[in-house]
Amino acid sequence: MGDALSALSIPVLVFASGLYAAGETWWRRRQPAPPSPYTHQAARLAERAMLVDAERIVDDAYETLGTLYGSPTGTCVPATDVSPGAAASQDHDRSAPAPARRG
Repeated sequence: MGDALSALSIPVLVFASGLYAAGETWWRRRQPAPPSPYTHQAARLAERAMLVDAERIVDDAYETLGTLYGSPTGTCVPATDVSPGAAASQDHDRSAPAPARRG
């Protein structure tokens, strides 16, 4: 009797899984899933929210560190004293490539 039950358990299992799949398919057709959150509209809204957050962060940082970015009294020193080094090219063409280093 034990051999008959074990021999019939596989077809019963296959039949039961087929019934389950048919029932689930029927249920899904009657009850469609809600729209996916990964639509184009959701992506646009997320991008817009991210840009607003980034703008807020930049504005807060500029308010905090604004004195470092601008010189309110005009104490900017122009870089007219800078002279080219000895390794600089004399003409206005492209510089010669640097020698390859091995090591």
